[in-house]
Amino acid sequence: MTLEDLGWNAAFESEFAPYYAKGWKPARLIRDNRITYGALLAEGGGQELEVTMSGKVYHDAETDADLPAVGDWVALELGGDGEETVIQARLTRQSCFSRRAAGHSAEEQVIAANINMVVVVTDAGQDFNPRRMERYFTLISRSGSQAVVLVNKSDLFPDAQNQEAARAIRALNPDAQVYVTSAIQKSGLTELKSCFKRGVTVAFVGSSGVGKSALINLLLGDEWQWTDTVNEVTGKGRHTTTARELLFLPRFGGMLIDNPGIREVQMWTDEKTLREGFADLEQLAKECKYDDCKHRSDAGCAIRQGMENGSFDSGRLEGFLKLDAEIESLRSRRKKRQITIDRRAKRDERTKVRNPSDRKELQAQLNPRA
Repeated sequence: MTLEDLGWNAAFESEFAPYYAKGWKPARLIRDNRITYGALLAEGGGQELEVTMSGKVYHDAETDADLPAVGDWVALELGGDGEETVIQARLTRQSCFSRRAAGHSAEEQVIAANINMVVVVTDAGQDFNPRRMERYFTLISRSGSQAVVLVNKSDLFPDAQNQEAARAIRALNPDAQVYVTSAIQKSGLTELKSCFKRGVTVAFVGSSGVGKSALINLLLGDEWQWTDTVNEVTGKGRHTTTARELLFLPRFGGMLIDNPGIREVQMWTDEKTLREGFADLEQLAKECKYDDCKHRSDAGCAIRQGMENGSFDSGRLEGFLKLDAEIESLRSRRKKRQITIDRRAKRDERTKVRNPSDRKELQAQLNPRA
């Protein structure tokens, strides 16, 4: 195993140069254990270590999203006998797939770092939802990764239903690679395996029970993850994926990041990325009579006319408007949060100045020649 097998490239090598001088080692994070991390060294055929984060890395992070995450490259100071191995620095991410943290948070949650491709697993049954797929595509676009969608469990549905789901997904994003697969019948796996190449990192996401674990078992060649039967009422399966993890695939080359089932695909993006993902709507909107058309009851609305004659999907407009509102709400919450942080910082600074010893120190800093 080499660093290149794990996704190392010239940019990482250049950034790591000063860390080599300190005797630190490059490693990739494969697991987040909340208190510690699992890290993979290329040395020794792929040595896995349990590591901790230094206080400097923690305090330098402005938000939780700046802390090390699965897929990150880090600089490790190896511990001696009885000493901990410590993350002393995190290298700049070349890509980042993230969402807004669940609930009413205004924080970013990193799902996977330094990835080349995001594979969304769904099926043609209860899980199929074009509006949720639009959300995935928007987040994947922002990350700069290639989008791949697997319409899995094809053995449970008629071929016409599977193909219609695949067609609908391709219509949402013509740049996405869409394949119909079945882990039970082992069909569609040739296309899936072609995604994995030396140095390429692929993140798997999707709802719980759509067959991610079964597909990963096939890719790894053994029962890496335990899977259970499908609930006939909900159509969902059960498995033990409770934390994201990066796995090396020596049979094909490349790496795979498995993620727990995602229930909420919360937006973490900007208006520009959103509009790029809805280019068809943006193009049609240019034909509206008025530039400030709200696409509701406005006279001369080209989008409403398209919905009436069946040439444009009304659900797609509703999905766009909902995502646009979420992004605006997120921007507002982030602005309020930053105002609160700034106020606390000013308050703390005033408190320090009131302290005589701190005041003298501040005056000395402001007047070094005094």
